Amino acid sequence: MMLTDVPTIDLTPYRLGTEEGKRAVAEAVGKACTDIGFLVISGHGVPQDLIERTYAVSRRFFALPASEKALLNRPQSDQVRGYSAVGDEGLSYSLGEVAPPDLKESLSIGPLNVPADDPYYHNAEAGPHFAPNLWPESLPELKTVWSEYFAEMERLSCDLMRIFALALDLPENWFDPTGDRHISMFRALHYPNQPDAPLDGQMRAGAHSDYGALTILRQENVPGSLQVCNREGNWVDVPAIPGTFVVNIGDLMMQWTNDKWISTLHRVVNPPRDLADQASRVSLVYFYQPNYDAVVSCLDSCQSPDQPARYPPITSGDHLTAKFVQQTTLGGTKDGAETILGETAA
Repeated sequence: MMLTDVPTIDLTPYRLGTEEGKRAVAEAVGKACTDIGFLVISGHGVPQDLIERTYAVSRRFFALPASEKALLNRPQSDQVRGYSAVGDEGLSYSLGEVAPPDLKESLSIGPLNVPADDPYYHNAEAGPHFAPNLWPESLPELKTVWSEYFAEMERLSCDLMRIFALALDLPENWFDPTGDRHISMFRALHYPNQPDAPLDGQMRAGAHSDYGALTILRQENVPGSLQVCNREGNWVDVPAIPGTFVVNIGDLMMQWTNDKWISTLHRVVNPPRDLADQASRVSLVYFYQPNYDAVVSCLDSCQSPDQPARYPPITSGDHLTAKFVQQTTLGGTKDGAETILGETAA
């Protein structure tokens, strides 16, 4: 039977390391990725204390004066770094859909500890993917806590990609070489209270699919929630369960699997008007993106003479740049990004 709601899957049997446990988790994850593209995971191993500290320092950042946050404004439209104010982005534009800008603000960082003397990270092909991160001078603890959280997300995304490999009948470490110099992003999102009614068609985050291989989200149980469009075309709520993360696959994983797995449309809806003044919400989102030069082409296990590859090969970096520029310029382009095409919120 096809899943129409987002399932909850315990990763503990995988992390215990038995072949039986690994296979059981991989089978459940594979079904979720095939049927709905989303899952909620428990047994992930991320310390609860770290999650709470990351939330606390992120809320302190968003509580800073607007003028102070603006000091970290994103340097340019193709850099996944820095601060974006409410109304600066429109996720629907990544799918070519016109809508009022999203009712959210965010702060984003990319890979940490980038080697200064390795040309791989600084040549023309690397582009903006390893650009310096921007940190608030008045909140030095944010860098410390976020760096810890980023490292935990790196570890968890590696576990998930290995589970994905098993679910796709590949060797467990098959994806490892594609992510040893990844270009992932961590983003804290703040959806403020809405004292004024949104514009027609305006949402906290418009309908979109994510761009990379997978996304790991920690969400709050607050009015104005994350919704997923299932294969029946119905919007369903993604449960906010204490101690869990939400995981979804992105466009690159859908291309890798030749549409066997789906990168599902999702959105963050506005709170009911009678609760709009008590619905401030912070989400912690880690977007796992493979190495910029990793070529994503259809896996052998996902194609056959009757089901040939549907997508031409594309590098992870080119795909990310094209999508992100559309998002941050509200449908515009930069440096010919439109020729590269064939992220993100929670």
